[in-house]
Amino acid sequence: MLPIQCKMARVALGLGVRDLAALAKVAPATVSRLEAGEELKERTVADIRAALESAGIEFINNDRGEGVVKLRAQT
Repeated sequence: MLPIQCKMARVALGLGVRDLAALAKVAPATVSRLEAGEELKERTVADIRAALESAGIEFINNDRGEGVVKLRAQT
């Protein structure tokens, strides 16, 4: 997950940094560091990504590149 993907997903869900941090069980500063492009432990990024996916985000990686997210259709 790229830093911009994290921010785009968070904003699409209407979450603040603290909200996402609570969902991912990390410190708010950790989310801010990720979005600023700092390198984090792989497991930490995976936890943040899993929290966003659980909230309805689908990450898109295709021939156009990475960086696009969309809300998964709710059924």
